[in-house]
Amino acid sequence: MKKLSLCMIVKNEENNLRKCLSNANKFADEIIIVDTGSIDNTKEIAKKFTEKVFDFEWVDDFSKARNYAFSLASERYLMWLDADDVLPESSVQAILKWKDKGEDCDVVVCPYAIAFDENNNPTFQFNRERIVKNDKRFRFKDRVHEVIIPSGNIQINEEIVVYHHKSQKHYSSRNLDIYEKMIAEGEILSPRSQFYYARELLFHKKYEEAIRMFSKFISEGKGWVENNIEACLNLSKCYSVQNENKKALSVLFGSFVYDLPRGEILYEIGNIYISQQDYKRAIYYFKQALLSKPNLNSGAFVNLDCYTFLPALQLCLCYNKIGDNLNALHYHEISKGFKPNDPKVLHNEKYFKNLI
Repeated sequence: MKKLSLCMIVKNEENNLRKCLSNANKFADEIIIVDTGSIDNTKEIAKKFTEKVFDFEWVDDFSKARNYAFSLASERYLMWLDADDVLPESSVQAILKWKDKGEDCDVVVCPYAIAFDENNNPTFQFNRERIVKNDKRFRFKDRVHEVIIPSGNIQINEEIVVYHHKSQKHYSSRNLDIYEKMIAEGEILSPRSQFYYARELLFHKKYEEAIRMFSKFISEGKGWVENNIEACLNLSKCYSVQNENKKALSVLFGSFVYDLPRGEILYEIGNIYISQQDYKRAIYYFKQALLSKPNLNSGAFVNLDCYTFLPALQLCLCYNKIGDNLNALHYHEISKGFKPNDPKVLHNEKYFKNLI
């Protein structure tokens, strides 16, 4: 049976850590907790699950902290989690199965679910390198949005799904501050860091700066294809906020040069046409979004609702706007099949009952 060390970095996670470790304790042969400066009861909670609790002086570098945790582990395989990550029982059993029968590999890539519907079903996810051999080849890189570069025998295990339930209600400026510190110190951002820095600017509503950084990232042509497509989507959102719909559409259509159109892109194009009351063109792109198939193994950020529920909901609206309530009802039924208790679906249900 494979042996597994769980390695975590934490800070002020007293509200999350117990839940995370209660499940992780079922499959981890060793738990390494590296605290980066907690002033609450995080370390006391950690010590109820493991004796291996260490301190690390925070230096604005997530990779250094995670790699320090990796360096303390002794088992053959290493796994990382954040304190607000939880593995449902099905994922716990999948890890136990992998430990017992799974073939030998270097890296295990697993789905990371970060948004959920009312039934706790994932609606937004992407793949992350989650388990690696205890080998110096596999170390995190980048100070923010740290990543392990997979190599060797890579295994995708779709059964080990990690659920990320973010506890913070506000969006912290921590990552943005680190990027701006890097720039102030004269560090040249890699293409990947340019992409994530631009996203931080977008999340903090610094739209002009985000536009400049996304445009720089796209124009230099050095990014990973999935990041290029996502950059087009995010850049279009910046333009839409500024009511520059022609520019927003231009970058969305520009994403088609990288690969087949993604559901997220098609859905956003449809929304822009709705804002222009061009319902016939909106209908076309929402239908294309419904026909699209998400590639859950691409490593891209995947919003599953953009392939199912959301375009069906918008098609209901568009057909109603052009006076075609037969088709509007048809797509209402489709949207209801995806999320029967969604408030918008319930509103439409009442509308059609009154109409009939």
